[in-house]
Amino acid sequence: MRICIVVEGCYPYAVGGVSSWVHGLIHSFPEYEFVIQTIIPNRSTRGKFMYQLPDNVTEVYELYLEDVDWGWRWQKRMSHREFSALRSLMLDQRIDWETVIDYLQQSGRSLNKLLMGEDFLHAVQDFYQLHYSQVVFSDFLWMMRSIYLPLFRTLKTKLPRADLYHCLSTGYAGVLGSMGKYLYGSPMMISEHGIYTREREEELVKAKWVQGLYKNVWIDQFKKMSRLAYERADLVTCLYEHARVLQIELDCPEHKTLVTPNGIQADNFQNLPGKTPEDEGWINIGAVLRINAIKDVKTMIQAFSAAQEREPALKLWIMGPWEENDLYAKECFELAEDLKLDNVVFTGRINVREYLGRMDMTILTSISEGQPLTILESFAAHKPVIATDVGNCRGLIEGEEDGIGPAGLVTHIMNQEEIAQAMLDLAHHPDKRMQMGENGYRRVMARYRMDQMLDTYRRIYRDFEERRNESNP
Repeated sequence: MRICIVVEGCYPYAVGGVSSWVHGLIHSFPEYEFVIQTIIPNRSTRGKFMYQLPDNVTEVYELYLEDVDWGWRWQKRMSHREFSALRSLMLDQRIDWETVIDYLQQSGRSLNKLLMGEDFLHAVQDFYQLHYSQVVFSDFLWMMRSIYLPLFRTLKTKLPRADLYHCLSTGYAGVLGSMGKYLYGSPMMISEHGIYTREREEELVKAKWVQGLYKNVWIDQFKKMSRLAYERADLVTCLYEHARVLQIELDCPEHKTLVTPNGIQADNFQNLPGKTPEDEGWINIGAVLRINAIKDVKTMIQAFSAAQEREPALKLWIMGPWEENDLYAKECFELAEDLKLDNVVFTGRINVREYLGRMDMTILTSISEGQPLTILESFAAHKPVIATDVGNCRGLIEGEEDGIGPAGLVTHIMNQEEIAQAMLDLAHHPDKRMQMGENGYRRVMARYRMDQMLDTYRRIYRDFEERRNESNP
């Protein structure tokens, strides 16, 4: 069976999180052929892979959302049916996705000609007059062009043929999977690690590059794409029950949903090297992450500064790459320097197994997460975790009625005082720290092992394969 993995903004260009999950999944099923359809902003990262691709990956296709075609060749006007489909998409009224796809899949279509043409202008005018006539039309028109360029670029993509489209999110990835199902008749599944629509909504609410009611138009656009993906998917998985509830609230049919928790190779985190002479007298806090804004490393550093004033033995190890966002990383380095924090160590990319055994606890201060692998790895190493109340962090730390007990402490996002107090609480109560670490180990072994996750996906893939064989005897 040939499986097309559709990913946006992660594998194989960035390490950790979803990328690690994808890499491990492909490695674990050598009997299947995989092709990768990636979605990235532009050509600046073209071919810059952070992973050695497994042998069963035969092709990688790249879609650049910011690409434009500068051709101004003549292009005839849309037919009545094609214009009606474009208008239905813009007004979100019984969207005729098939006609829009057929139109953009035709060779020779110029996106520039479409976006600057009369048909697009008239559709925007209808939308504007119905909902947004209080704003300046010229600004609104250019905003609509910026919204529809990446979507039309996606719909224009020549998608590789596959027996199954496995999308790692809704959004543009879900649109591509839906196209594959329509164009080639192949089934489609979605495995959401975070709820894409909610994540984009949170980003847009905080964004400075888009103002006022334009935020609503962008948010509605992502909701349209997610509804398409949920509607066309044969199966939609997520990592925990609350995420499944959110998917259903976003119009995913309940019968398609399935909770499939993350899993790790817990044995890899047994018998780790312990503390070294360098660690003598220190209480080590480890943060295993990519240094970027969504991990809110600045709040972590500021909270640590407050905590170490009351407990000088604390030492913070920030372990992970920073190349993904050089500017934010530079701001973090400067913050630690301005606060005169000699006991904050930035290690860069490391083998986490060489450091995790030295830690007394780990910490994650993200403003958005799904079901973080770093928490599960900490549990496998018998380490308690401090984490913000995002994604499934609370469920992992406090348990979901498993009777095991807490495996760390949960705080509110961006709350420096709470995070600092959590560091002090675990630092000053070693017995509590040890018990929470053991609770975490019991939890990960009971429910979050790699073999359990792979068994689930083996059944899913086999089910799709059997259905394919039945339809093609």
